[in-house]
Amino acid sequence: MQPNTLYYGDNLPVLREHFPNECIDLIYLDPPFNSNRSYNVLFKEVGSTSSPAQIEAFEDTWHWGKAAQYAFEEVALHGSDDTARLLKAMVDALGHNDVTAYLNMMAVRLIELRRVLKPTGSIYLHCDPSASHYLKVVLDSIFGPANFRNEIVWKRTTAHSSAKRYAPIHDVLLYYSKSDQVTWNGPRTDYEQEYLDKYYRFNDGDGRLYWRDNLCAAGPRKGRSGLPWRGIDPTAKGMHWKFTIDRLDELDSEGRIYWPKGGTMPQYKRYRDELKGKASPDIWDDINRINPVGNERLGYPTQKPLALLERIIGASSNAGDMVLDPFCGCGTAVHAAQKLGRQWAGIDVTYLAIGLIGQRMRDAFPGIAINEVGVPADLPGAQALAAHDPYQFQFWAVHQLGGAPVAGQNKKGADSGIDGIIPFIEGATERRRVMISVKAGNLQPAFVRELKGVLEREHEPIGVLVTLREPTNAMRIEALSAGSYHSDFWNRDYPRIQLVTASELLAGKRVEMPPQVSPFSQATREGERGEQTTLI
Repeated sequence: MQPNTLYYGDNLPVLREHFPNECIDLIYLDPPFNSNRSYNVLFKEVGSTSSPAQIEAFEDTWHWGKAAQYAFEEVALHGSDDTARLLKAMVDALGHNDVTAYLNMMAVRLIELRRVLKPTGSIYLHCDPSASHYLKVVLDSIFGPANFRNEIVWKRTTAHSSAKRYAPIHDVLLYYSKSDQVTWNGPRTDYEQEYLDKYYRFNDGDGRLYWRDNLCAAGPRKGRSGLPWRGIDPTAKGMHWKFTIDRLDELDSEGRIYWPKGGTMPQYKRYRDELKGKASPDIWDDINRINPVGNERLGYPTQKPLALLERIIGASSNAGDMVLDPFCGCGTAVHAAQKLGRQWAGIDVTYLAIGLIGQRMRDAFPGIAINEVGVPADLPGAQALAAHDPYQFQFWAVHQLGGAPVAGQNKKGADSGIDGIIPFIEGATERRRVMISVKAGNLQPAFVRELKGVLEREHEPIGVLVTLREPTNAMRIEALSAGSYHSDFWNRDYPRIQLVTASELLAGKRVEMPPQVSPFSQATREGERGEQTTLI
């Protein structure tokens, strides 16, 4: 296992192949589970009938099938007796459906995650209330009930209307340790100004504000905290001093004790400028969801705010520790880990995620060295990826070209002939696009003609057809017949249809197109048109 590495693939075999025992300090995972779908539909027994709307495909859930059955059998053979019995009871009680498939697939992975966690390590499982109660029981069986630390409630959104129920506005984080030797840094948050103004308002004239706190606590005690002090016997009042009487003398000499008039109980001065912050509770309502138009948003549907992961990583790891996110999605956990000086590893089953995270990290930390495992590095690797999952090959090819997948292309189905786009600026403000089509199978000239049709339909100037195999001569002739696109601004011609093979991608070939200029920059280019022009 190497630090600062992104692993492409199913996290179960990746964990077994690349991660030795007890090598991780902190695990955060937000495994996909669709809570937008009707909760009752998740319990539909396999084989039973339902309406077309109920069986419509959706992205985020696992279904009962061969993989879930295999996970169930593997836990039964290799997991603990407690976990095996628990899963059997759940399947017997709930049936073979999406929920039990999800729990089986999670259980076998959680067993591996416990294996790679150090004795001082922690795991945070992020989920929603539709599955959190089941996952907690599974975690109890794997990590032990004694190692349950917290159920953290994160208020992820504001109240909104919901049919026949209270508005769902929170997620759940289940926090477990591997042992009682857990790393814990006691996170603290700022006090509200209203609280500070209400309590820390007293001033002795030196400008330091303080709060008058009780010096006694309920219940008598034996020892020096229960002895009389300055004529006051706390035991007679059913209380004890919060400090020993020796420490009380020291505090009084330091001017830290307030003596009210009338002989009432003295009080302890807690100074406002000495506050360390408020101990973080298990309800987090101070971390807002990502602004829909904020700079942090990447367009990933389940993206979590960076501040949420910074709190978790700061609380349960130290500088230089290894943080793992086995469902790394858009990479918020690895971003936060890098920002806080931790080492990290991320695993995801989609190349779309791996490409997105790599770009995110390089944008946020220029010059960062990132290792990638499972990503094609040669033609046999690209061929293997295409054979295993043509859609992931498609994402890889688009990313290699420097493009972005078209929204919705992570779903199987019609794609309108567009697999990706590369935007560029023509002139000062006109936005144009290169249209990308990817073909991993057998090739034919019709694919080139289809791409021509896409350019005409979308009124765009350049199309690129990426192929796993070498294009035929007929395809090359068809591409040449499309002619060129002339850029008036750059005074240059570009091939209208371009053919690029996987081998050429790996060798570094890129699209012939006008230079990309960010619409948010104020860069000034000079010389290519013989005059100075500001591009926005």
